[in-house]
Amino acid sequence: MTIPSTSVEDVPINGFHKLLTLRSGGGSFVDGYVLSIIGVVMVQVTEAMSLSSFWQGLIAASALIGIFFGGFLGGWLSDRFGRKRVFFVGPILFMLASLAQYWVESAQGLFALRFIIGVAVGIEYPVATALLVEFLPRKYRGPRLATLTILWFAGAAAAYVVGEIILRSGGQDAWRLVLASAVVVGAVLFALRLGTPESPRWLLSKGREAEAERVIRQVYGPEFSLRNLPEQRERKTLSFWSLLHSGYGKRMLFVTAFWTCSVIPVFAVYAFATTVLQALNLKGDWASFGSVAITLLFVLGCVIATRLINTVGRRSMLIHSFLWSGLALLGLGAYHTASESLILVLFGTYALFIGGAQVLTLVYPNELFPTEIRTFAVGVGTSLSRIGAAVGTYLVPVSLQSFGIAPTMYAAAIVTLVGLLFALALAPETRSLNLQQAASLT
Repeated sequence: MTIPSTSVEDVPINGFHKLLTLRSGGGSFVDGYVLSIIGVVMVQVTEAMSLSSFWQGLIAASALIGIFFGGFLGGWLSDRFGRKRVFFVGPILFMLASLAQYWVESAQGLFALRFIIGVAVGIEYPVATALLVEFLPRKYRGPRLATLTILWFAGAAAAYVVGEIILRSGGQDAWRLVLASAVVVGAVLFALRLGTPESPRWLLSKGREAEAERVIRQVYGPEFSLRNLPEQRERKTLSFWSLLHSGYGKRMLFVTAFWTCSVIPVFAVYAFATTVLQALNLKGDWASFGSVAITLLFVLGCVIATRLINTVGRRSMLIHSFLWSGLALLGLGAYHTASESLILVLFGTYALFIGGAQVLTLVYPNELFPTEIRTFAVGVGTSLSRIGAAVGTYLVPVSLQSFGIAPTMYAAAIVTLVGLLFALALAPETRSLNLQQAASLT
């Protein structure tokens, strides 16, 4: 049999790649759903449990705190035990913790369950993205990883739509059904992932060449082999920290900084969407339907970014995303007493333009690190970025109560523009590189 000279990173996309995108992207959909669902019912939960502003902020931030621990854990588990096994941990935790929310009776209990959900989300980020990127051809790597962000916002939009339907048709305790509804999407995700193979790059990094060869033939065809995998054949066992000292520290700083600056305003908005819109003088249905409309614009922004990522390039997209979304937040601070239509236009502008930075939070981390530490690096980026996001989310009700909506919007704008500075200083361009070249320091 003649071995083709084509690298597996240059082959056409096939049915397996499409199914794997769905399997990995399903995790992003569930992430968006479970993280955003609390924002739908925060008003009802606050009334039912008589929550203080302290507990409102803590419950809203609890999942983000869980992500901090889950990111480290998921990265370490995936690098040590493989992508395939860890691929099922998140869905199991989603189902168990989401179902338990139906019977929760205290703020402490809800905090604990949201924390567990956050751990599951943190585990999802490194394993789902690394497994996908390690199979994808280079031409489709950026757009397919970006698709995961679209699915995150689609999950968030679904949470608001489903949540509003249940709240309007349910009784006094309808918020319990809203929170527990995530068990359904978690179960679908678990079933969808059955039959997923292990990453041949991870197998090769562990010296399991025969298994890696079998997966390559299974996915790409019997004529392909390890010779078609553009990966170093002889590997040294390197720890994450030794690789940081060898030159990856600057990349870790960039990933953590831009990721943090891109997610702080987004998570704060999703946790308190209706509250923020009400503070911007959108009342009643304006606030409820405005939340759904803005979420759909987030999805549209990610769709546009996905279409342009290989044309515009990673670096240029990140710079423009931070610039224009930051200016929109400044506008919300300056014109916070304006008409409902202007507020929605400015919020919609932010939602559209931040899509570029959002899709790159999954693209850059997976491209800039080698297989040995890819999931751990993504996990570290996930975890560290959520420190700021958790603090920012916790401070939203405190800031609104103590300082008002204008300073809160100005603070979000400053965070976004700091992300712009990091993009200008450190963002590389990787769109034309294969995975090994993108992760190389030379």
